[in-house]
Amino acid sequence: MKFNINIKASPKKVWQVLFSDDTYRQWTRPFFEGSYAKGSWEEGSHIHFLGPDGSGMYGIIENNTPNEYMAIKQIGELKDFKELPVDNKAAKWSGSMETYKLIPNDNGTDLEIEMGGSDSEAAMEMSQAFYPGMEIIKKLSENPILITIQVFVRSPIEHVWKHWTLPEHIIQWNNASPDWHTTSAKNDLKDGGKFNYRMEAKDGSFGFDFSGVYSYVAYEKAINYTMDDGRTCEIDFQSNGEGILITQRFEAEEENTLELQKFGWQAIMDNFKNYSESSQ
Repeated sequence: MKFNINIKASPKKVWQVLFSDDTYRQWTRPFFEGSYAKGSWEEGSHIHFLGPDGSGMYGIIENNTPNEYMAIKQIGELKDFKELPVDNKAAKWSGSMETYKLIPNDNGTDLEIEMGGSDSEAAMEMSQAFYPGMEIIKKLSENPILITIQVFVRSPIEHVWKHWTLPEHIIQWNNASPDWHTTSAKNDLKDGGKFNYRMEAKDGSFGFDFSGVYSYVAYEKAINYTMDDGRTCEIDFQSNGEGILITQRFEAEEENTLELQKFGWQAIMDNFKNYSESSQ
């Protein structure tokens, strides 16, 4: 079985959609509601393709050429989250290949998916699910992907707002790991105002400016901004009497996996929580 679709997005973006956990769960819903992959996409790794009840299939990553080609060798079935020996039924398709090829062109990317195997009934089920699945891949790839992170801070809003917005506080918490720090921060907090945080590795090996322009500022309630690369971020501050729930929704970039981006931004949020709660 072969499937082909043109997507108006870069191969990096399509690859990200195909193999990041959150988006993988979305485009595989037509196959089975609640589908997900568990394991590594690294070449040579075993990987499980599961439903919520622990049933599914397992295979081996035969080839992983990032942003170009993925080949998965299907091996056998899963039951109760465990690999089953290959029986006569599974033998009809065991050893077949599932491949994903991304070909850049002037209109974006041609995505070609090919499925092997000789089980005609399973092939028919697969083909019926792949068409809506590929439309979901196209939609996700051609539109911004939003990542949402949250943290609950047990501090009054006046402290949270001050710690979040004043440069002397920003440089204390704005890092995702102990080997990084923010060496300077400039923050003109108003509609149309600019911000710039200089972030550097403590060993001096690398650094970059995180900067942008505010599009909306509501005192102690919300902050929206556009980063220099055009991506947007929205931040809400909600009080429930015991503290402040901070929610950030930001557009993902294409260089890193969605999981890595979410982890990094969440680590900074967690660092802010620790700083704000201990600095009242």
